[in-house]
Amino acid sequence: MSYATQAMLEKRVGERTLVQLTDRGELPTGQIDASLITQALANTDAVINGYVGNRYRLPLDPAPDLVTDLALSIALYKLHVYAPDQKVKDDYDQALRTLRDISSGAVKLDVAGVEPTASGSSGVQYIDRERPLTPESLTGFI
Repeated sequence: MSYATQAMLEKRVGERTLVQLTDRGELPTGQIDASLITQALANTDAVINGYVGNRYRLPLDPAPDLVTDLALSIALYKLHVYAPDQKVKDDYDQALRTLRDISSGAVKLDVAGVEPTASGSSGVQYIDRERPLTPESLTGFI
C-alpha cells in the first residue's frame, strides 16, 4: 500500500514533467519510466513510515490526505537527479518539517483508532514501603 500513486503524481505535475524526470535512458523513449516512479514512491513510503511509525500503527490505511500530499512532495523531490527548482525543494523541506511535527505529536493525523494506546507506565509511580512505626508500636511515646 503506497501513500501516493503514479496517477496522483501525473495529476500534480503533468505527464510531460514526469517524462522529463524519468526518461533517463541513453536513447530517450518519450515515455514515463514507471519503475523509477515505483522506486521513488517506495522510498517515500519508507521516509514517512520512519517518521510516523513511533506514533501510529503502520501502514496508515486509509492514508490521510495530509500524508498523501506529503508523499507527493517527497516523491517529486526524489525523482530529480539534479537540483530541483526552488518550489520543489521548499515543498520537500516543508513536508519533512510536517513529518517531524507528526512524529513529535504537534500535528495529529485524522486517523481514528490508529494512535497506539499508552502502556500505563508513562507516568510517575509511587511505591510506598510498609511503615515500621504505627500507633501500636509507639505506645508510650505519644
